[in-house]
Amino acid sequence: MVHRRGRHRLEGPGHILVRAAWQRPGYLVAFALASVLSAVTGLLLPQLLAQTIDTVLHRGGTPDALVRLGLVVITGVAAQAVAGLAGAACVVGATVWLRRRLLQHIFALGPVRSARFAPGDLINRLLGDAAQTAQALPVMAGIGLSVGTSLGGAVALWLIDPLLGLTLLAGLPPIVLLMRRFMAGSTDLHTRYERTFTSIVVRLSDALTGVRTIRAAGTAGREVDRVLAPLPELGRTAQGMWQLQRRAVWKSMLLMPLMEVAVLAVAGWAVAAGRIPPGQLLAAGAYVGIALGAIGQVDALMGLSAARASAGRVLEVLSQPAPDTTGAPHPAPGGPGHIVFEAVTVRTGGQAVLDGIDLTVPAGTALALVGRSGAGKSTLAALAGRLRDADQGTVLLDGTDITRLDAAALRDRVAYAFERPALFGDTVADAIAYARPSATRADIERAAAAARADTFIQRLPDGYDTPLAKTPLSGGEAQRLGLARAVAQDARVLVLDDATSSLDTVTEAEVSRALTELFKDRTRIIIAHRASTAAHADLVAWLDEGRLRAVAPHAQLWRDPDYRAVFGTQPAAPEETS
Repeated sequence: MVHRRGRHRLEGPGHILVRAAWQRPGYLVAFALASVLSAVTGLLLPQLLAQTIDTVLHRGGTPDALVRLGLVVITGVAAQAVAGLAGAACVVGATVWLRRRLLQHIFALGPVRSARFAPGDLINRLLGDAAQTAQALPVMAGIGLSVGTSLGGAVALWLIDPLLGLTLLAGLPPIVLLMRRFMAGSTDLHTRYERTFTSIVVRLSDALTGVRTIRAAGTAGREVDRVLAPLPELGRTAQGMWQLQRRAVWKSMLLMPLMEVAVLAVAGWAVAAGRIPPGQLLAAGAYVGIALGAIGQVDALMGLSAARASAGRVLEVLSQPAPDTTGAPHPAPGGPGHIVFEAVTVRTGGQAVLDGIDLTVPAGTALALVGRSGAGKSTLAALAGRLRDADQGTVLLDGTDITRLDAAALRDRVAYAFERPALFGDTVADAIAYARPSATRADIERAAAAARADTFIQRLPDGYDTPLAKTPLSGGEAQRLGLARAVAQDARVLVLDDATSSLDTVTEAEVSRALTELFKDRTRIIIAHRASTAAHADLVAWLDEGRLRAVAPHAQLWRDPDYRAVFGTQPAAPEETS
């Protein structure tokens, strides 16, 4: 049975941009209406101005024409102001939505699927690319309105005199070709720029994470060179963008005056020939400028290219299929924590990390997972709570396929403690109650006592209320807080993924005894690297190169020299020596 329940719908740039823009529909409608009104007033203004001049020249002036002209000017200014404010609000709403959508998807991907992107890369996409993508709305609207206004200007020229429209039309082909080449080259350069910039961010993130090692090794200068190595390529790409923009600007600035001169020359001839009145010469001059307005959108086109490149990077993450954790309508199991792995296979890069694992973990059992590095222990432990999904096979929790449970139901039943726990919350108490916000102070203190964390917590300035950011923690203390967090979750299944590796032997033994005494009715899956840890478990699942080699008590397996070799020279626990 193959489980591929990932829910995923690939969205194109247009779809994602529309959804982002629609996050604030009221502002979007106001922005659209105000933008169109601004464009319309811009088109009306030259004709009204021409009519006013002709009226003054032929009739001695009239206040009605001036009033109409003034109303159009005031309306246009107000529309521009509303469009600017509403557009800014739409960009903010789109940015927030894109960042939330992207962050939710990153969390949904989990550690395995998101590993193809470096943390620094994801941060750059989340903060930089999402914001740049949101800018596409006003940029596209501006370009669209500019094109629409230009068409309106061309139509107005045609209405004044068809010869003016034909003159303008004759000069359009080279301009269209110029803009197409500019857009293609600009998008490619922006993509290269973002890729190179991201490589610097990733290198910097790695260097900051390993700053202690860098200082200890005395390699700060080498790391500076490594982090900044892509700068020359970044500079070349930025220079290429500038060169492309420069060429587009001078070519467009050369074409625009030539076309304006041509149209105005024809308009002057038309006035001299009596084809159009003198005021229409002024209107023709204004309309040819409007008609050529789209050519002057080089900066806007650069912005659109940047937004397209950023949207591609955002969609690259969103296109990664995430597992469906909403679950099918199914009652959450209320059993004691009985887990069954049926013919489970997991592959990474085409290689089987786990190969056809059949394993039953009775409720209330403490099961130790033992094996050499790379044997598949962490992968098997991750399957129990869907931190990773099997490529083949089924995982059952109290008889229910865990893929049929939603994330909340599964988290209520399976808790994890890790080797290097990430601690969240304002205070130490918050960190322990992080997975179970409803936990009382008594629950928190009991969990801390079980993890043997209460002794060092009580020595802190404010005890459990000490700010977490001001609490210096050793590796062992952080592990004990992570273990306390898992215990406080009060789940039926407790998975310890090497969660006691930083504890000294005495503390580790105390924690093992506490978990054994306090959680006899809970199922515990423990990744064991020490013989003493395996000795405290009820059963040991011995993994060897992704296969289940044996399931038996530690004392029985200890007789096998291959099993003893897994622990190196570690002695067996005294109570199990025969």
